[in-house]
Amino acid sequence: MTTGLVILNIAVMLGIIAVLFYMQKKHVSFSKRVFIALGIGIIFGFALQFIYGAGSEVITQSTDWFAIVGSGYVKFLQMIVMPLVFISILAAFTKLKLTNNIGKISTLILGLLVGTTAVAAAVGIATAVGFDLEAVQITQGEAEQARAEKLEETYGGIEGRTMPQQILDLLPANPFLDFTGARPTSTISVVIFAAFLGIAYLGVRRKSPDQAELFAKIVDAFYAVIMRVVTLILRLTPYGVLAIMTKTVALSDFDAILKLGKFVAASYVALAIMFIIHLLLLTIAGLNPVTYIKKAFPVLAFAFTSRTSAGALPLNIKTQRSLGVPEGIANFAGSFGLSIGQNGCAGIYPAMLAVMIAPSVGIDPLTPSFIATVIAIVAISSFGVAGVGGGATFAALLVLSALNLPVALAGLLISIEPLIDMGRTAVNVSGSMTSGILTSRITKEIDSSVYTDMNQKIEAEA
Repeated sequence: MTTGLVILNIAVMLGIIAVLFYMQKKHVSFSKRVFIALGIGIIFGFALQFIYGAGSEVITQSTDWFAIVGSGYVKFLQMIVMPLVFISILAAFTKLKLTNNIGKISTLILGLLVGTTAVAAAVGIATAVGFDLEAVQITQGEAEQARAEKLEETYGGIEGRTMPQQILDLLPANPFLDFTGARPTSTISVVIFAAFLGIAYLGVRRKSPDQAELFAKIVDAFYAVIMRVVTLILRLTPYGVLAIMTKTVALSDFDAILKLGKFVAASYVALAIMFIIHLLLLTIAGLNPVTYIKKAFPVLAFAFTSRTSAGALPLNIKTQRSLGVPEGIANFAGSFGLSIGQNGCAGIYPAMLAVMIAPSVGIDPLTPSFIATVIAIVAISSFGVAGVGGGATFAALLVLSALNLPVALAGLLISIEPLIDMGRTAVNVSGSMTSGILTSRITKEIDSSVYTDMNQKIEAEA
């Protein structure tokens, strides 16, 4: 009986995929297909849980098959991340697009990423206070206790790491190892390695123009092939979003979400405020925020459903390019944004946790000194998070330990962690793209005509 029901669910999924494929053949826009896939995925996921019940074996087996499409799509995106970062930054040097401003561009991007994370920390603090969130309001069950033990074990592995040590981890001692993604800081290390090669190319071009020309042609050829692979993978986006969203909703623990609804609401209010701040920054820079929303929707939808900033990188860069950002700046902003200055994971989340946990050890979270300390530590830690793995968990561990707060209490929200993480990832990616757009605007390298042209948007048909 179970097998028959699983086959039926798979058949329904294949039918929806066929509809999306038909829409692609009819040249329905990429953004519309992503939006439709997201909506259908939510409805299908709810339907599965309503029909079979939470925790059903039918749902478990069905979503395992759905993962071939959803998780498979994410793996394809992750597959192309390192080659894309490397060849795009190297091509920016061979095409003479970063030679004059590389120091200024890097400084601006990092400053914007860390600065917006400090703002995100302030937003997280204000929201936690406004919703009167406290750790004592959460019942600590078996899952929470297990999570607490795991966090304390993880903390033991990173305890005592200084900021200089974390910065040293960014440097590529073995670039070939970093191409495998073996280290948490591999992406940034590849960026640095590509920049070194680019600078070396400029030196060779002055002394041996013929050799430099040959090298530039080879880089351009590789760049064309890699971008073609990116286009092929992006064609699968609506199908990936459909499968990921269906699985996420079907497996969600709605009882836990209802019990902790106050914490979910507070988190999303904070994330929404931070996204609005991104839009305000673009407006102040003289750019239309509505245009940004329309063009950024596919990548934000993917980041929301997949919960992976790394997997969203190809879409991130493509979106920035559709907004008039030069490819070199887009790659720097996207790559650094993977693990430095993540507004959602490294900004809002640890700041909210700090305010929630502080009363449990007798600290008044409303004192100006505590608030200033939290914002400062969050900003600094957001730069060093990459050295210990990145992500919300490590950011929380670093901030809580620096404030001498119990790190184990960071596991209290484990039951709603996936739901909150969806919004955090989307805000992380938005922050990364915003830093690239603003840097391009400040350096006067943005193509405003491309930014405003709605025909210049992500499409994966060619």
